[in-house]
Amino acid sequence: MSELLQAILDSEEKNDLRSLISELRQQEKKYLLRNDILSLYGEYCSKYEKSEQFYRASHLGKLIYYTQEVIQEESSLCFIIRPKIASQEVYRLTANLNIEPMTVQELLDLRDRLVNKYNPNEGDLLELDFGPFYDYSPIIRDPKNIGKGVQFLNRYLSGKLFADAKQGLESLFYFLRLHQYNGVQLLINERIKSQQQLSDQVKKALVFVSDRPNEQPYEEFRFDLQIMGFEPGWGNTAMRVRETLGILDELMDSPDPQTLEAFISRIPMIFRIVLVSAHGWFGQEGVLGRPDTGGQVVYVLDQAKNLEKQLQEDAMLAGLGGLNVKPKVIILTRLIPNSDGTLCNQRLEKVYDTENAWILRVPLREFNPNMTQNWISRFEFWPYVETFAIDAEKELRAEFQGRPDLIVGNYTDGNLIAFLLSRRLGVTQCNIAHALEKSKYLFSNLYWQDLEDKYHFSLQFTADLLAMNAANFIISSTYQEIVGTADSVGQYESLKCFTMPELYHVVNGIELFSPKFNVVPPGVNETCYFPYTRTEDRIESDRARLEEMLFTLEDPKEIFGTLDDPKKRPLFSMARLDRIKNLTGLAQCFGQNKELQEHCNLILIAGKLRVEESGDNEEREEIVKLYRIIEEYNLHGKIRWLGVRLTKSDSGEVYRVIGDRQGIFVQPALFEAFGLTILESMISGLPTFATQFGGPLEIIQDKVNGFYINPTNLEETGNKILEFVKLCDQKPNYWIQISQKGIERVYSTYTWKIHTSKLLSLARIYGFWNFISKENREDLLRYIEALFYLIYKPRAQQLLEQHKYR
Repeated sequence: MSELLQAILDSEEKNDLRSLISELRQQEKKYLLRNDILSLYGEYCSKYEKSEQFYRASHLGKLIYYTQEVIQEESSLCFIIRPKIASQEVYRLTANLNIEPMTVQELLDLRDRLVNKYNPNEGDLLELDFGPFYDYSPIIRDPKNIGKGVQFLNRYLSGKLFADAKQGLESLFYFLRLHQYNGVQLLINERIKSQQQLSDQVKKALVFVSDRPNEQPYEEFRFDLQIMGFEPGWGNTAMRVRETLGILDELMDSPDPQTLEAFISRIPMIFRIVLVSAHGWFGQEGVLGRPDTGGQVVYVLDQAKNLEKQLQEDAMLAGLGGLNVKPKVIILTRLIPNSDGTLCNQRLEKVYDTENAWILRVPLREFNPNMTQNWISRFEFWPYVETFAIDAEKELRAEFQGRPDLIVGNYTDGNLIAFLLSRRLGVTQCNIAHALEKSKYLFSNLYWQDLEDKYHFSLQFTADLLAMNAANFIISSTYQEIVGTADSVGQYESLKCFTMPELYHVVNGIELFSPKFNVVPPGVNETCYFPYTRTEDRIESDRARLEEMLFTLEDPKEIFGTLDDPKKRPLFSMARLDRIKNLTGLAQCFGQNKELQEHCNLILIAGKLRVEESGDNEEREEIVKLYRIIEEYNLHGKIRWLGVRLTKSDSGEVYRVIGDRQGIFVQPALFEAFGLTILESMISGLPTFATQFGGPLEIIQDKVNGFYINPTNLEETGNKILEFVKLCDQKPNYWIQISQKGIERVYSTYTWKIHTSKLLSLARIYGFWNFISKENREDLLRYIEALFYLIYKPRAQQLLEQHKYR
């Protein structure tokens, strides 16, 4: 990028740069983000009648395209440039147009100065640098392979096996000896005493099983294999045993990535899984739509059901039927004594449609009953994390009669608890962020002190840094969640380098090229959510009841608004009522577009209808705002707002009822990490308009099976929806075409079968990697523990003191 800057200075474009800087200096903002910069450049090109060629292809145009931020200083400008995904360069452009590279430390100091929090006379600020700890591990080189960690790790591990066969195969031998189920040895027994003997016995066993009929049950020749040194776990039939032994034989003779993954993925090493989802109202009935309770609850419940099913299938295929193996999945959450009619005060609840999946609720330790007996916002949960993990460990050991094999964290609090538990239990840890709050709240790190009373971001961002670096592997729903796109920064990328003024500087918060990152999108519950055209699977009484509720039922307690013409095409959205979900933005967009109102009604299912019924600050603010918008744009007769909580089966039928009327689903979030409701609406057959900020970019293919919208541009969004509606009126088949393409997209890519198979495969591979590289992680984990006790815990205790008086 320095060459590009120099090329501008060495050409006629130098004068354009001077003029642009002059325009920039007129801005009140001292900190300009990419949209501000592009807008200013567009206005400059228009004002001085620059050609389209200059706008796009000039050196200056390229510089502007790659510039993410500009910070104005008194006599210079700081350009923060992102020349490619997951990389950053910083330059100072002085008043006389000299170019000076800036270090990360200089950039962070500059950001501190911008908010008047730079105090060098008081000593240096603590720097957090996780970079050196990744020197021990392999690193991906090409940005396009970020999120494909397991493929990279398989290549690396198979290369190690090939390069140092003796040590590599010895590690594999000891790894195979580890595995047991309830005290029963699996895979190999004490008759096999070395990796060389293992290789010899595998070849003998292959000859033995090759003479057996393919479908002969394992139990019929189990004892013959035991004499050779092999215990259960190789397969349930002669053919399956032969396949597994053959893969191991090939791996030992000539290791390659595909063979390694195929073999490790078959090892029966996971029977007990913990899914941590600590905050919010976690239950199966009457919770969705409550504060902090939405897509994550749906995700974790569906994941638990499908993981149990996959574990059962894997155990059967491994030939463990004779051991009475019963895989167990526990969702760990908090118990809420004042449960408001839900089952959140029940310690143990079986997950519907499972044999051995449970919700285990652990109470917070008694402190101030006004806090610990009631729901606590996710932004206030931090003081209880450590003691919750200590108490949960005892409960989990009792439930499992031992240790779990895998712990999966969800969201920041769940990921931090997963770290504390996995550290204590010595178990593989997986993180799922769902959403990193730093990306959702603009400048939330820079102004953290102003936001601390409401959001406590000092604790949240610290917890994110600790948990993500501690995790053995991280699952993201999309590639852009990790490193964004060519012109936007990813959620994890935003934690690479930032300042928390007067608290600490993060000079390297996460290694984005680490193979710990893997893209594994979730599935959609195909029992509850399916196309509206499958009338044979729909219950007519439910359809009629929900149709009445959506369009005509009068129930002032739970429904606001009566439609003048219920037959208009419905624009539908369903989400929590909070600022980021932006349903008030959708209402305003609808209110501003009179022509759209002529064609459509707006139907919202969201939160509570009354301020006094809500215990969440953001929800209360959004309730007031929504009523104000309805009055301002006189939307009476054109909008229905339902403050109802639906069961999953009812929510599935609601989408289908909207589909019966050729309706449209709109997801207007200011940012969406993934978007389960998008999958639900698409599989139901609704043409879907979804935010262009976040995960929907990878779910929807624009104008093929759905549409992108910019929720910050209300006029453009309204016109896009209106254009589609008019086209559907002219060509009724167009609605059907987009509907069908959306259905096909979900069934081809987003199923829970695909998700759980990949997740368990990852858990086994990273379990193996953790086993052979254990000693290389201890210093990292010690560093993380030090930061937990020296930064996180004191701040959590300060918040706990505040909770005394709530």
